[in-house]
Amino acid sequence: MRTLKYAILGLINRNPLTGYDITKEFNSGLVEFWYAKHSQIYPELKKLTDEGLISYETVIQGEKLEKKLYTITEKGRKSLQKWLSKDDPLEPTPKDIFKLKAYFCDEMDHDTLIKQFKNTLTKHIERLEYLENSMDELLKTKDILTVSSSDFGGYIILNGAIMREKSYIDWLEDCLRKMHL
Repeated sequence: MRTLKYAILGLINRNPLTGYDITKEFNSGLVEFWYAKHSQIYPELKKLTDEGLISYETVIQGEKLEKKLYTITEKGRKSLQKWLSKDDPLEPTPKDIFKLKAYFCDEMDHDTLIKQFKNTLTKHIERLEYLENSMDELLKTKDILTVSSSDFGGYIILNGAIMREKSYIDWLEDCLRKMHL
């Protein structure tokens, strides 16, 4: 299944966007749960156009710069709605390089092990601070309290990311306590 197809359809369904705008969305709002490279987005936009799920108009920005502004078609909206109502199986557990290293902790000397865990803890604390600051900014500027708000999805995903980081930090701290026994 081309999940990127539906991510792009969902974004364009909210607002007409350029390829650049879509890339920015993947690097900001969607980054907490989905990632796509610039090199993946543009070929997918061509496929979606060829399939009649989106269309575009060429707009001029500045004096000469031409951009394609994509909009969803009725066929695209129906495809998105069909996908949204589908019940998907649980995805495999995401890869986590640190946890793979932790699995082989018996191969590390104690100092290296402690250093690895402390460094990772620091990174996750910094990530949590970033997410909490993002939440503060979102709550200042958006009316996200209703499910029908286009910002509600971003709010619940960001909230889930905060919970994920807190849980990861709790696990790291628990491991460090056990290593000092």
